[in-house]
Amino acid sequence: MSKTLMQKNDLILVAGGGGFIGGHLVRTLRDQGYRHIRAVDRKPFEEWYQIFGDVENMHLDLALLDACQKAAKGADYVFNLACDMGGMGFIELNKALCMLSVLTSTHMLVAARDAGAKRVFYSSSACVYNGSKQTDPKNTGLAEDDAYPAMPEDGYGWEKLFSERMARHFMEDFKLQTRVARYHNVYGPWGTYDGGREKAPAAICRKVISAKQSGTHEIEIWGDGEQTRSFMYIDDCIHGSMALMESDVRDPINIGSDELVSINQLVSLVEEIAGVKLKRKYKLDAPKGVRGRNSDNTKIKKELHWAPSIKLRDGLEKTYAWIVDEMGSSSADARRKVFAT
Repeated sequence: MSKTLMQKNDLILVAGGGGFIGGHLVRTLRDQGYRHIRAVDRKPFEEWYQIFGDVENMHLDLALLDACQKAAKGADYVFNLACDMGGMGFIELNKALCMLSVLTSTHMLVAARDAGAKRVFYSSSACVYNGSKQTDPKNTGLAEDDAYPAMPEDGYGWEKLFSERMARHFMEDFKLQTRVARYHNVYGPWGTYDGGREKAPAAICRKVISAKQSGTHEIEIWGDGEQTRSFMYIDDCIHGSMALMESDVRDPINIGSDELVSINQLVSLVEEIAGVKLKRKYKLDAPKGVRGRNSDNTKIKKELHWAPSIKLRDGLEKTYAWIVDEMGSSSADARRKVFAT
């Protein structure tokens, strides 16, 4: 890794700053003493997951070039986390919406280039990986080269892979330094846990909480539950993202846990945390994605001398506790807590 590049007085833009990962990144930047942070999101301020009064908050639709130009004006470093996405149910049923995020990723590169930004971080996804390499639940890990020959997740995965290439070519043609992370299933507090965009850890926490509170003691699982994934806690995601931004790694790199579990095992972990045992009802016709996906962390260990290491059980305990609290209070009360932070 290179020496620290981002200085405390640099203007740092977090595109998608009202989202789950973006909100945590803004919080971390503040905690580390960065004084000029600009958070931008198309959601109204009252819908941001976290918002801070000492940050320059902007409500803009970054699918538009002029909005990206306003957001990037004067920015030294750009973290582009903005996209239209959700869990597998949303991805499989909203391919066009996911593809439209190409407008945001492309326009932000143009705006960052024109603003003279020093570096741009782009959040890609493990959904770029070739589907034929994800048919075995015992997936030993997807290395970065496994994205080619290209056969990514339809819609969302294609947009991410295209935007990776665009970032590469902006670096080659315009000398704009870009860094690309392939995230693997990020979860944690202050995220989506209902409404159709939530990912598996949050969805299962919500379902277990609901079953426990209602006394139904039954949970619906999409697929047969034997499909496997690795899940990365948000703190690891933020640490890895900032380290990658500071690094000399120019090619896409995995940022994900390599702790592989089946969905059935994930449910069992949440049941243990909740202190319940539920009857499982399998919805075999529900969206379930690839059969097995895991992160090969060989490259990140070599390049950054680090890899995500927070155990799934530890992260789930924190996430479960937060969702319990959220489900016990009104969303307005929850937002007021965050605004007052």
